[in-house]
Amino acid sequence: MYKEMNKKYNYLCLIIVILTVLSCKKDFLAVTPPDQIESELVWNDPALAQAFVTDIYNGFSLGGFSEEMLSSVSDESLFTHPNRGIDLVNAGTINPTTLGWVNDSWSYNLMYNRIRACNITIEKLSGTENGISNEQLRDQLLGEAYFLRAYYYQQLVRFMGSVPLILKSYALDDNFSVKRSTYEECITQIVKDCDEAITKLQGKTLPSGRTSSLAAMALKSRVLLYAASDLHDVPTAKSKSAVISGFANPEYLGYLSGDRTARWRAALDASKAVIDAGLGYKLNLGAPASAADGRANYKSIAMGGGSKAPGVDAAAASELILGRYFIDLSDMRYGRANGPNGYHNWAGNTPIGLLVDDYEMTDGSAFSWTNAAQKAAPYQNRDPRFYATILYDGAGWKPRDKVSGNVDPANQIQTGAYDLQEGSNVITVQGLDTRGSSIENWNGSWTGYYTQKFIDPDPNIADANQPQFVPWPFFRYTEAVLNYVEASIELNQLSNAILWLNRIRFRAGMPAVTAASQSALRDVYRHERRIEMAYEEQRYHDTRRWMIAPETLGRKTTYIKITGKFKPGKTMSAPYKYDPTVYDYTYTPTTETAQENRRWDDKVYFRPFSRDEINRNKELKQNPGY
Repeated sequence: MYKEMNKKYNYLCLIIVILTVLSCKKDFLAVTPPDQIESELVWNDPALAQAFVTDIYNGFSLGGFSEEMLSSVSDESLFTHPNRGIDLVNAGTINPTTLGWVNDSWSYNLMYNRIRACNITIEKLSGTENGISNEQLRDQLLGEAYFLRAYYYQQLVRFMGSVPLILKSYALDDNFSVKRSTYEECITQIVKDCDEAITKLQGKTLPSGRTSSLAAMALKSRVLLYAASDLHDVPTAKSKSAVISGFANPEYLGYLSGDRTARWRAALDASKAVIDAGLGYKLNLGAPASAADGRANYKSIAMGGGSKAPGVDAAAASELILGRYFIDLSDMRYGRANGPNGYHNWAGNTPIGLLVDDYEMTDGSAFSWTNAAQKAAPYQNRDPRFYATILYDGAGWKPRDKVSGNVDPANQIQTGAYDLQEGSNVITVQGLDTRGSSIENWNGSWTGYYTQKFIDPDPNIADANQPQFVPWPFFRYTEAVLNYVEASIELNQLSNAILWLNRIRFRAGMPAVTAASQSALRDVYRHERRIEMAYEEQRYHDTRRWMIAPETLGRKTTYIKITGKFKPGKTMSAPYKYDPTVYDYTYTPTTETAQENRRWDDKVYFRPFSRDEINRNKELKQNPGY
C-alpha cells in the first residue's frame, strides 16, 4: 500500500512540474520537429522544392516489376504462389470487402496521396509567393507535377472508371465527401494536365527516370486511345454487357454520346505526335531482319540499355520514353522473383500455354497443336520474339553450376520428366526446373514455362542475388506506334496501319501482314500487340477496353506436360540433357483448374471501390455489379 501511495505522489509531483514549465513557456510545443521542414521554406529553396517533387515519383513504386505482376490477371501468366488475391480477381469473386490483389502502383489511397502532393506543388509554384526565381526550374517542376497528376489519375481511371477529381490540396476543415466526376470530365482533365506538362517540359532534359515532354505526349496518346475504345463508349458497352447496361450511372464509365470518330481521330493525332517526336529503335527496315537479329532486337529493347550481355544493343535504350530505373539490389529482384527454381529462383509469374501458343511460326502462319509436325517439335521455327520471352523445356539458359552445382553441364531448362539409365534399370526423373526438382521443389512452375523477357541474359549474372539494372518501361516508342495503328484501323486508314505494323514485325524478323480488310487487320493488330507488349501491363487493359475479356481473360489456364522416353536402342545416364536423337519427346497441352479456376464476370471490367472508401465518402457511388 505504501508503495502505491508513493507512486501516486511521485506522479502528482511530475504533473505539477510539467504544468509549471508549460505555464512559463507557452510555446513549449511550438517547435519544428527535427526531421521536418516548414512548408514555406520548401517553396523558397530550389533544392528543397526539387526534393519534394522527386518524392512524388515514389508513387511509381516498382513499376511493373512487383512480385505479383499484372500479367497474372490476364491470359499471359499464372502466379505460382497462393494466398495473394490474384486468384480472386481471376475467378471474378472480388467485391468491396474483398478486393483481392491490389498493387501499390494503382492503389486508390496511394494514388490520391501522390495526387495531393502534385496539387500542393502546382498551387505553390503557380502563385507569386514562392521564392524560386529561376523560371526554367519552376516550369520544369510544374511540368513534372502536371504529368504526375495526369499519370496517377490515369492509373485510377483505367482500373476503376471515373473517380472524384481533386484539383486542390485539402485542409482539415474541408468537406471530404466528393462525387465521382464523369468519365468524360476525368479524361478532359488528364489531357489538360498532359498538355500543360508538354508545354512546360518542352526543350528540357531531365535525368533518366524523370518525365519529359515526350513522356507526357505518350501518356496523352494512351489516354485518348483508351477513351475511344468500346468499353468507354457507353452505347457500345451496353450492347455487349448486361451488367453495364443495367448500371444507373453510365456516365462514370464512358461517353454517353458524342462523335466517336472524333475520339479516334484525337487518339490518332496524339499518337502520331509521339511518332514524329521520338526515336524508336530499328523501325526503318524495309524487309524482315534475320531470325537471330529479330531475337536480339527484341531482347535489346527489353533490356532498355541496362544490360552488358553479349549481343544486347545499348542503342535500344532509344526505344524507352519513360522508365523506372533501379540503383541497387534491394530495389528490384525481378530475376529472382520469376526465374527457374532450378536456379534457386521463385517462378513467380510463369507464362501459360494460352500465351505460348499464340506465337506464330516464322512464316507468319498460326501455330496449332492439331498440326502433327508442329506438335512433335512445338518450340522450333517460332516468332523470334518467342525465344527472347519464353523459357521452355530444352531452352539454353545461364551457367547453372554458378548457383546449383555441376548437375546440368548443358545449362538447359528442364520442365519435363525423363528416362535415365541407372545401372541396369531405366528410371524416370523430374527435371531440375519442375516442382519435383532435386534442387528446390516448392517453387517450380506449374505451367511448364518460365519468362525471360526482363531477366538480364548476362551469363555473369546467374546468381539471383546479383543486381540487374533493367528499367521498367512505363512508356516506350512502340506503344505509341501500336496506338497509331489501332486508331488508323478504326478510322479505316488501312495503308498507314499496314505500314507501321510491318515495321514492327520486320524488326522482330517476321514477315509482312497479309490481311486486307478492316476486320481482318483489326484481328492481326490485336494479336501483334499481344505478342509485342507481352508482360508490359498492356494485355489486362487491352482485353477489357476491347470488351473481349470473356473469351480471353475468362479462359481456363493451359499448362504443358512433357515426357522424354528413350528411342529404341538409345540410353542416357545422369546428368540429363535435352537430346532429340536420344529421346522421343511428348508434349501434352493440359487445362487445369487446381491452382486457379478462372471465370470472367462482367463486373470486373471495372474494379470495385472498397467498402471503407464508400463509408468514408458518402457521395462515392459504387461500380456496376458490386
